[in-house]
Amino acid sequence: MSVVLKKLTVRVAEQRLEGFDAKHQKAFEAQVSTARNGVGQRFGSECTPLGEHRIRAKIGADAPENAVFVGRRATGEIYTPCLSAAFPQRDWILTRILWLCGTQLGFNRGGLVDTQRRYIYLHGCPDSHPMGQPSSHGCVKMRNRDIMTLFDLVEIGTQVQIVE
Repeated sequence: MSVVLKKLTVRVAEQRLEGFDAKHQKAFEAQVSTARNGVGQRFGSECTPLGEHRIRAKIGADAPENAVFVGRRATGEIYTPCLSAAFPQRDWILTRILWLCGTQLGFNRGGLVDTQRRYIYLHGCPDSHPMGQPSSHGCVKMRNRDIMTLFDLVEIGTQVQIVE
């Protein structure tokens, strides 16, 4: 049987995601890219929200690698550099989506600080996007192969802690 991760930690300063099993052993690690605007909870900030979250939904289980998502729906497109050139303003969300929900009322849940209503995800991105440096619009971007692996190791409800 494969490992099931019970907790994820996103370390913004290190641009790393770590996954831990039921015995609190690190069982997954990947470089990520968090928000170019830094950390913060407010609507419209394009910042990565801090604190305790959980995975609210897993989207794209059967999608091919590089499948394009808009509004959490597969468009039927497969990302290529040519497609990118045709739509230069798109925020590319590819392959898999792990939609986050804040758990701390008034901090990252509810009102103007609601992670879920801000549509904050862990998601795949084009391989040409750099990892290890902030560049997203608030989400946590990952390499497509990494998000595919992670997607299969987590369940809805898995804890996700985002720390500076």
